[in-house]
Amino acid sequence: MYNRSNVVIVDDLGNKTVYEFPINRWFAMDEDDGKIQRDVLVGGTQPTGIVYNVQIVTGNIRGAGTNSIIHIVLHGSKGIKNSGKVFLVGGRFERGLTDIFNVEVAALLSPISRVTIGHDNEGVSPGWYCEKVVVYCPFTGIEQTFPCSKWLDEKEGDGLIERELYEMVSLRQKRQKKHPWSLWIWTSDLPNAGTDADVCFQVYGEKGKSDEIRLDNKTDNFEQGQVDKFMVELPDLGKLTKLRIWHEKRSPFTGWHLSKATLMKSLTKEKYTFPCERWLDTNEDDNEVVRELPASGDLIYRVTVCTGTVSGSGTDASVFLNLIGDQGDTGDRLLVNCKNSMNKFEKGNLDEFIIEAVAIGQIRRVRIGHNGKGGGCGWFLDKVIVREEGQAEAQAVEFPCNRWLDRNEDDGQIVRELVPFSDGQRLYNIDFHIAVKTGNISGGSSDSNVFVKLYGEKGDTGKMMLVVSANNLGNYFEVGRIDIFKVETLDIGQINRLLIGHTNEGMRAGWFLDSVQIMVPVQGKQYMFPSDRWLCEDEADGKTEVEIYPSEILDVEQLINYEITVVTGDMMFAGTNARVFIQIYGDKGKTEVVTLKSRSNNFERNTTEIFKIEAKDVGKVFKIRIGHDGSGIGSGWFLEAVDVKHLIMALVPKEKKKEDKKKKKKKKKDEEDEDEEGGEEMQEVVLTYHFPCSRWLAGGEEDGELVVELQPEDSEDTYEVCIFTGDMLGAGTDANVFINIYGENGDTGERFLKNSDNINKFERGQEDVFIVTAIDLGPLKKLRIRHDNTHAHSSWYLDRVEIVDMKDDTTSSLLDEDDGQIARELVPVDEAFMRKDEEGTSATLGLEQKSMSTTYTLKIKTGEKKHAGTDANVFAILFGENDDTGETLYLVIIMALLWQLIVIG
Repeated sequence: MYNRSNVVIVDDLGNKTVYEFPINRWFAMDEDDGKIQRDVLVGGTQPTGIVYNVQIVTGNIRGAGTNSIIHIVLHGSKGIKNSGKVFLVGGRFERGLTDIFNVEVAALLSPISRVTIGHDNEGVSPGWYCEKVVVYCPFTGIEQTFPCSKWLDEKEGDGLIERELYEMVSLRQKRQKKHPWSLWIWTSDLPNAGTDADVCFQVYGEKGKSDEIRLDNKTDNFEQGQVDKFMVELPDLGKLTKLRIWHEKRSPFTGWHLSKATLMKSLTKEKYTFPCERWLDTNEDDNEVVRELPASGDLIYRVTVCTGTVSGSGTDASVFLNLIGDQGDTGDRLLVNCKNSMNKFEKGNLDEFIIEAVAIGQIRRVRIGHNGKGGGCGWFLDKVIVREEGQAEAQAVEFPCNRWLDRNEDDGQIVRELVPFSDGQRLYNIDFHIAVKTGNISGGSSDSNVFVKLYGEKGDTGKMMLVVSANNLGNYFEVGRIDIFKVETLDIGQINRLLIGHTNEGMRAGWFLDSVQIMVPVQGKQYMFPSDRWLCEDEADGKTEVEIYPSEILDVEQLINYEITVVTGDMMFAGTNARVFIQIYGDKGKTEVVTLKSRSNNFERNTTEIFKIEAKDVGKVFKIRIGHDGSGIGSGWFLEAVDVKHLIMALVPKEKKKEDKKKKKKKKKDEEDEDEEGGEEMQEVVLTYHFPCSRWLAGGEEDGELVVELQPEDSEDTYEVCIFTGDMLGAGTDANVFINIYGENGDTGERFLKNSDNINKFERGQEDVFIVTAIDLGPLKKLRIRHDNTHAHSSWYLDRVEIVDMKDDTTSSLLDEDDGQIARELVPVDEAFMRKDEEGTSATLGLEQKSMSTTYTLKIKTGEKKHAGTDANVFAILFGENDDTGETLYLVIIMALLWQLIVIG
């Protein structure tokens, strides 16, 4: 055997056969991919192999680390093939750490039957405690775990320094399959054609697209006249259609002239060439640094970005845009070269840009945002208009926004996904609530910008920067802390994996990621993603991003999107700074009380604001309850109207197909085709409920109510509530009294009984009459009445309550019995119980009331930590299948926190 430059030749003298092994690669830790050992196939034009990702976990016990050289052997499923001894150079093998290696073997061994792990027993303290070995083969998508939990040390245990490890099959995971490809990049042989910028690429095929991949190895790449080779792993994309390639530097001397790129599938030798012969340079050609290299014809898209006209709507931040169509997307493109304006994205501007891309079919969405940098970077985007070059302007597609992209306005997001103009714009995206936990280890926090990309059964979200925390903890990604983010994008179906990483910027960019938890209320799913690894150039495998698969998927309550439009009136002092809330009632139940708020200054005079909430599906909506808590100066509010929208599935006419220009041979066939094109199909449509109001919600206006019930139609009901105070010494009260009336169709919500027909309310032996306006409740089931115990003379003897339905002039009487509480739930009784006779009416009444009630014993245990107790008023709400108890307030603790609550069943 002898070595000749880039080829190894083996001369088998016995069989008189010569074997050639082409190499043409570096064997150096500081060149190419850093490997000093390779598997090479006989006679191939290029060395090929299967890549295995190997994780070596050193135990977290004293003295577990080693300075010895570790080696591994991967054995195939039948034990015939193996990888040979592979030396894992460059690892740290320190206590409690995971070292990650990419091992290239010229054989498909996965699933692996066993691994051999050992070391050379050299160096100071060579003994090593191995916790486990994890092997992942992208080609098969199989990840296997091989536990060890033993010393490899001559002085410990059985003295072995090499062990055979077998798989724990219960831990096997199946991931997305990826295939090895060879990628060649030809930099043109022109003056200054090379670049020092980081180059990235993305491949599209008939079955989908790859991730964005950064081309990085230890060699000085992309020099003038140079060919650079990379090994990349791509999912099954079918026939390739285009390659997008770019670099991210727009500074001088980073321009690059790309001649062409070639991709070859390592196992099948399937090959694609993508010619370019253009500059990627801000000072050359069309000043773009991204190119789409097609396998078919390309298109030019004209994009008009319309900035709003509200105060401060312009921005100086860097804006990017991604067009998403039926056949792919353009990727994020920086909008740099405006065709009609020198100063882009100013108030009222209509800025036009040219996007060159391979045809992506009908455009369904526009993803647009900015980098959030610079003073006053907030931006109010009116809309985006897109049309293909050569199309008439009438065929342009409009994507309305009419929202802020600003950390301090609206929902704080600076990236939005827009859908074509339609009703209920905000209903077509769903919210992902992402909780990111940073590991509780020294130096685990990061100052870098973190991004996430979610993959589901219907597609992926693209990379989303986590820049605005929903729990507002200030500095993000600190040691041992959980940061929660809400991002809004299209429904990608059930999530099967995620990509998370950071931009590696800042003084302390390295980050230890403990785990990620994602809740998707509209799906009714919660996903758990364990990580427990470094994302750091100087730790483990040096990666700053990682792909994670869910370890557990939990079912949670499924919610739906509601779009709430609130119109504040145009009159003096119509706005409010109070906390506004809403509750929606339907034939399937009611939502929780939801606060309507954003980061903007809400409910100003003559404004229309749109909120999106996630809440229970209540079916057909028959009323809403909306109001405020009266907090703040000038809390009075004039509410003009409210719209509630949500999506439903409904039959709609099918879209007619384009007419076939070819003549039909048979009339019968014509009729059949016509029948197929007609008819209806199930689609998502927006259902809208309009609730007119045009009244004050203010203590000093109209009836003084802060809460109002609204119906889609003018079908409100009026109830006359008669409160009878008992005729005995001390029966009256000066406390504030509240009431909630329940019927078969819902309830009124708790109302403050403020305006009686008597100046001094709730006096001994007195009848007080109040008017309550609400929806038609149907037959009354119960009422809840309480006082707030706020005065010295708060105790109150309530005799009975009579409610007159003014619509049909029916009266319901509700009675009470004594048990020492300050809140009561009363049920209707027969007229016979109203007669004052001598037959023990009260005892019989008690039996009837109890037969319609359920008694719950509620035990509250206060924690034993220091200062765990409280002097505040405590309340509880019990939720059941039929209803809830409402807010039950406890001001008196009886029998060592043993409280009794009467709830109507």
